[in-house]
Amino acid sequence: MSSTTKSASTFKVGGDIEINRVGYGGMQLTGKGVWGDAPDRDTAKKVLQAAVAAGVNFIDTADSYGPHTNEVLIADALYPYPKNLLIATKGGFERTGPNKWIVNGDPKHIKEAIEGSLKRLKLDVIDLWQLHRFDSKFPIAETLGPVVDAVQAGKIRYVGLSEVDVKQIESAEKVIPIVSVQNLYNLGNRQWENVLDYTVQRGMAFIPWYPLASGPDKLKSKITSIAEKHQATTAQIALAWLAKRASNILLIPGTSSLEHLNENLAAANIELSDEDFAALSQ
Repeated sequence: MSSTTKSASTFKVGGDIEINRVGYGGMQLTGKGVWGDAPDRDTAKKVLQAAVAAGVNFIDTADSYGPHTNEVLIADALYPYPKNLLIATKGGFERTGPNKWIVNGDPKHIKEAIEGSLKRLKLDVIDLWQLHRFDSKFPIAETLGPVVDAVQAGKIRYVGLSEVDVKQIESAEKVIPIVSVQNLYNLGNRQWENVLDYTVQRGMAFIPWYPLASGPDKLKSKITSIAEKHQATTAQIALAWLAKRASNILLIPGTSSLEHLNENLAAANIELSDEDFAALSQ
């Protein structure tokens, strides 16, 4: 495992939309079990507004968050949007209750998801639309059919995938260009190492979800000592490690707290040494 010595602060999605690598994930601005609207909607709107005011220009959401409430909240808080703000959303899940997620790759559902996201987010074009999961009940070419149509109609600019292996990325690329992959990845869970390396080679963005996990117990002493050296929190070190791991990693830590938002954004200022990175990576 290698890293760049100096972490770049920006990344170009699709090779042309430049964004700051520390963004914001909207999932936590929902009710318990990612079901229903944010319990404190006024504070949730302030968190989104504060994030953008602090320089965040990449926000990740999904039609399944709420469902639908998260996209509506983002529009209510931020519309009309700043010109440089990239809002990425996702489709391909059905929700039947708190913590219940049902994969649905039916082309009809995907088309409805895209049209619904455009309406709720008040967008003419979704800059980055991501497929939540492959659905074994449908060939990927069928699932992505409405996505191809939406791209050709100018309703979607770029397309990404979530929780996929390399073979799945390659099969999707036979249908449509893929610019990003969003997989579970953090300091303590690196099961998708080969997928990350593949995205590096291909110039795709890699968006780790659950980025704040700081690793197993055996890492705690190392993380604590490195955090103390940088006068940082363990969560900030976990984010700084991801930023140094690869220059195509986009961070989307989510929070419903203004205090935690500022803490997460400050992680962009932490530059781990090669020695720190190596110690954490063992």
